[in-house]
Amino acid sequence: MPDDAVQPIATLPKSDTEWRERLTPEQFNVLRKHGTERAGTSPLNAEKRPGMFACAGCGQELYPSDTKFESGTGWPSFYAAVEGSVATTTDRSWFMTRTEVHCARCEGHLGHVFEDGPAPTGLRHCINGAALRFVEG
Repeated sequence: MPDDAVQPIATLPKSDTEWRERLTPEQFNVLRKHGTERAGTSPLNAEKRPGMFACAGCGQELYPSDTKFESGTGWPSFYAAVEGSVATTTDRSWFMTRTEVHCARCEGHLGHVFEDGPAPTGLRHCINGAALRFVEG
């Protein structure tokens, strides 16, 4: 995307070619190919302003900034998502079983959710910064 503004899209791309035109190479690797960015590399780790973290692929609002917390993992972490904005699947890659989190709208891979987060949910949504856009507000 040419700028940092999150613009929800009316029609989701259907092919890898269309997604590659919309996303940066890193975003494409994370969102469409289930990649993981290197820990500690996302500028969103330090984001503390009020606002909303949205899907970098389709613009869907995902995580309010007041649900973000410092987990010490090197990835942006949240204890709750906007209701209905994310979905989960079982991920059995890397010789382990984890719960994958993806955007409920475009099905882009966001990261994983673990049961070691803070109250009130006890969850830690460990999310790739490349999968997100921040909208101040």
